[in-house]
Amino acid sequence: MIGRMISAARLNAQTFEEVEADSSATRQAFLVVVLVALATGVGSLEVGGVWGLIGGVAIGLVGWVVWAGITYFIGSTLFRTAETHANWGQLARTLGFAQSPGIFKVFGVIPGVGPFILFAVFVWQLAAMVVAIRQALDYTSTWRAIGVAAVGLIPYLLVLALMAALL
Repeated sequence: MIGRMISAARLNAQTFEEVEADSSATRQAFLVVVLVALATGVGSLEVGGVWGLIGGVAIGLVGWVVWAGITYFIGSTLFRTAETHANWGQLARTLGFAQSPGIFKVFGVIPGVGPFILFAVFVWQLAAMVVAIRQALDYTSTWRAIGVAAVGLIPYLLVLALMAALL
C-alpha cells in the first residue's frame, strides 16, 4: 500500500491502472483516505482544534465518497467517450489513492508556512485526481479529465462547505 501511495503521489498512471483493476484495493484506498484525513486534521489543529480534527476525518471520508460519485456521474455521462468503461468502485479506488499527497498536510501545522503547505498539497492532490480520473474513465485526453475535475469540483466544494457548516 505504501508503495502504491508513493507511486500515486508521483502521478504514475500505471499505478492508477493497477488500483482501478484491483477490486481488493478498495480497503487500501479507504485506509489512504483515513490517513490523509488524519494528516489534514492534524495540519489544521491550529485553526480548528480537536473538533477540527474529528470533523476533518468525517469530511474526508464522506468527501471521498461524494467526489467519487460526482466524478463518476460527470465522467460517464457528460464527458463520456466510446472508450469510457468504469464503475463507481474503480473511481473510488483511484481517487482514494490520488489523495496520497495529502499525507503532507500534516505539515500545515507549522506556523507561518502551514497555509502555503496546505495549498500546495491541495494542488498536488488535484493533479493526482486528474490522472486518476483519466485512467479510471479510460480517457485518452488529459484535458477531458481536467474538465471532469473542474466541473465536479464546484458541487464537491459545496457539499464540503455544507458538511463543515453542520459540524
